[in-house]
Amino acid sequence: MDLSKYMAESIRNIMAKAYLNVLSNPREARFAHRMQKLFTASEKRRAQVLEQENIEVPPFLIASIATACNLQCKGCYARKNGIATAMGESGKKTLNPQQWQAIFREAADMGVNFALLAGGEPLTRRDLLEQIAHVEEMIFPIFTNGTMLGESYLTFFKEHMNMVPIFSLEGDLEQTDNRRGKGVYRLVEQSMQRLKEAKLFFGSSITVTTENYLAVTDPDYVRQLRDKGCKLIFYVEYVPLDESTAHLAFADEHVAAMEQRLEQLRNDIGDIILLSFPGDEKALGGCLAAGRGFFHIGPDGAAEPCPFSPYSDSNVATLGLRKAMQSPLFQHIRDARALGWEHTGGCTLFEHKEEVAAMLN
Repeated sequence: MDLSKYMAESIRNIMAKAYLNVLSNPREARFAHRMQKLFTASEKRRAQVLEQENIEVPPFLIASIATACNLQCKGCYARKNGIATAMGESGKKTLNPQQWQAIFREAADMGVNFALLAGGEPLTRRDLLEQIAHVEEMIFPIFTNGTMLGESYLTFFKEHMNMVPIFSLEGDLEQTDNRRGKGVYRLVEQSMQRLKEAKLFFGSSITVTTENYLAVTDPDYVRQLRDKGCKLIFYVEYVPLDESTAHLAFADEHVAAMEQRLEQLRNDIGDIILLSFPGDEKALGGCLAAGRGFFHIGPDGAAEPCPFSPYSDSNVATLGLRKAMQSPLFQHIRDARALGWEHTGGCTLFEHKEEVAAMLN
């Protein structure tokens, strides 16, 4: 399968569906129509960079822009990996607002469409978000725990429609509060209600495990989120932190079952966008990390293959995107046919972390 054509077609389908879902809101419909036109131009720019510079530009980036977080969720990978820290604690060095804006301006110029903003809790860095929002050629889904969305942020999202809140959930009230803390689910519901009343586009992110994937892909659950105003659900496969939770990670049969359920949901519930990460990578020739379909930028600008593969030999802030995407590590991962490693969990590279670490040498 031609990956670039597949991803370009996927983006067109996402934007077309987003446009249909906001037709009742003239302001959002105008925005979605504008982004559709911009993304068509972006597709041409990616092809141009490939032809002229032999660089395959991914349409997506993932950037951990914040290190602080006001929650302490059970099994938090970002905290385990040293990205996230408690409020007031010192963490990894982070780039300044101007540096992040420059990175995303270069990304937009090269044809990148989306940058998923993560952390830590991104809403703790209003200064960064204010600068990033001015890169209006891109859409920035912001993966937030949903507990910090007050009136000031509501105004911010009204003014910058390319900044899209994605609320993290684990399922229902009991499942979410069990992992994220008592009362968190109700706070997320309140944030959703504010955005729904303001007629703003937002979504949710759900970590799927072998224990909850049937519940969170149940049609009634999906309809409940849709009725709360959610226009998009982003399913992220669980990555185990140690052997004690390995049973929660997907095996091939869970991946296949998940895709079947999502396909049925897409057919039955047409007014919500359903995405999965990483999904069935085998159909796309293997892992999409290390620049094939996306890569991760750490808080300090480190270019990493994937959020779950925190290894780097280059820094986007000092080298720029072009050189970072051609880093020896990224090339080694591709040349070593790491893309063909068996997909058995949330992240193929996480399953082969020793081999990836060895590539640095």
